[in-house]
Amino acid sequence: MSTAAVETPRRRSFYRDWILTVDHKKIGIMYAVTGLFFLIFGGLAALAIRTQLAMPNDAILKPDSFNQFFTMHGTIMIFLFVIPVLTGAFGNYLVPIMIGAADMAFPRMNALSYWLYLLGGLVLMVSPLLGNMPDVGWTAYPPYSIETKGAGLDLWVSAVHILGISSILAAINFIVTIFNMRAPGMTFNRMPLFVWASLATSFIQLFGTPALAGAVTTLLFDRHMGTIFYNVAAGGDPMLYQHLFWFYSHPAVYVMIIPAMGIVSEIIPVFSRKPVFGYHAIAYSSLAIGLLGFLVWAHHMFAAGMQVSEGVPFMVTSLIIAVPTAIKIFNWVSTMWRGSIEFTTPMLFVSLGFIFLFTIGGMTGLILALVPIDLHLHDTYWVVGHFHYVLFGGSMMAIIAGLFYWYPKATGRMYNEKLGKWTFWLYFIGTNLTFFPMHIVGYLGMQRRVYAYNHTPSLLGLNQLETLGSFMVGFATILVFYNLAVSLWKGAKAPANPWGAQTLEWTVSSPPPEHNFLELPVVTSIPYEFGVSKKEWKAMNDENAVNV
Repeated sequence: MSTAAVETPRRRSFYRDWILTVDHKKIGIMYAVTGLFFLIFGGLAALAIRTQLAMPNDAILKPDSFNQFFTMHGTIMIFLFVIPVLTGAFGNYLVPIMIGAADMAFPRMNALSYWLYLLGGLVLMVSPLLGNMPDVGWTAYPPYSIETKGAGLDLWVSAVHILGISSILAAINFIVTIFNMRAPGMTFNRMPLFVWASLATSFIQLFGTPALAGAVTTLLFDRHMGTIFYNVAAGGDPMLYQHLFWFYSHPAVYVMIIPAMGIVSEIIPVFSRKPVFGYHAIAYSSLAIGLLGFLVWAHHMFAAGMQVSEGVPFMVTSLIIAVPTAIKIFNWVSTMWRGSIEFTTPMLFVSLGFIFLFTIGGMTGLILALVPIDLHLHDTYWVVGHFHYVLFGGSMMAIIAGLFYWYPKATGRMYNEKLGKWTFWLYFIGTNLTFFPMHIVGYLGMQRRVYAYNHTPSLLGLNQLETLGSFMVGFATILVFYNLAVSLWKGAKAPANPWGAQTLEWTVSSPPPEHNFLELPVVTSIPYEFGVSKKEWKAMNDENAVNV
């Protein structure tokens, strides 16, 4: 690949430089900073919940407060942290520069997406100030969500609407950008794997989000306009809400994991110094996961009154979707096999962190996909342990890996490597202490969303172990904030390409100049050719030429 960089333009005022900016890189950084800000609130809510469950007889939280805290925790972590950071922060910063474009296709619409995201977050965060947080869980199932009093749920629905509009605008922007603004020679089969992941994610958001909007809009109508969509006494059906909600919300799980898989796919070949094994398999499996994600939603409803026979097709599709996921894991492990692995902080987070923890989450999910077993484990802590291994062990590990990996590029400074490695081990041990015992207490029958429980000594001890682990995770998160903040001032200056990576963002200065490139780069090969001989290089590019 070849390219040339432009001179950095003169500095402008903070207001013009950031508030009015339409630069995709600055908007990406704004998404990241805002998402990390919301993470503080979501994390504190989680620690409050865990403290209550470690001392169930001491009433750290009142029952109503407990319901409100786990609702805010789930909503913040999903809608205000994981999805916006993976798609808004990493997607905005990386996609245009990775495909050799100067910016997003619609820069002003891109800025509007960010400001709508911030507005949606602030609307949700108003509810604690009013003393009336939503208390219905992040699923907001009727009939309780129709009957609950106060403005908390109305603010929750308003926030979901605003965040949904932001997601749809962003998805359209990514799709148009990737299809129309790739540099000369950047064929689909030469695109970085993170771009493939962003493309698949954008299609999921575009087609799935309207279903969620319909679900929460009709919920609001039932609360205030006398409609009967979900009122059983008047002929409504709460199951309709669950169908609409999960038609979006199960694919949303893949919105939270496919970009994370894209990050993993970028980091592993760089620090293994090997060409990525099965480039096309990894790329196309993202699309396969996105498509199959729309065919499994009802596996959340096996215990909601559905006939067992009706659940079988969804059980089968839920098992099938493990295939493209397993393909990715097989190819990542094969990429590392006999590679010259360098265990930097990002590599630790994706190799030991993401792959190990996500695999556990995937295996426990396969068990839940089986109808007979799900009927016994449904709504127990087994489910909580499963999805936290997927989303915390998966998405969170990839987010932190990505933050450290692209930190030198975005800031022009290196982070503290030694502190980063200590942070990883705290995260890794704390995550397993927190979430693995949840499978055991769930198997023993402890229900999720309980404020207190008639504990046996084993349930109490395991819950206290989980709480200890959660505080280790909280401390590790503080270390991430500290490392990133202090390195801004004291970190060594970063070269343009500190990792020896081969995607386009590493061909320009750190941080990159406005509009990224003076001249559009010309792409002549795929970006993962570490240690490839000339003969192998020619064969790989001949194969790509055939596949274009």
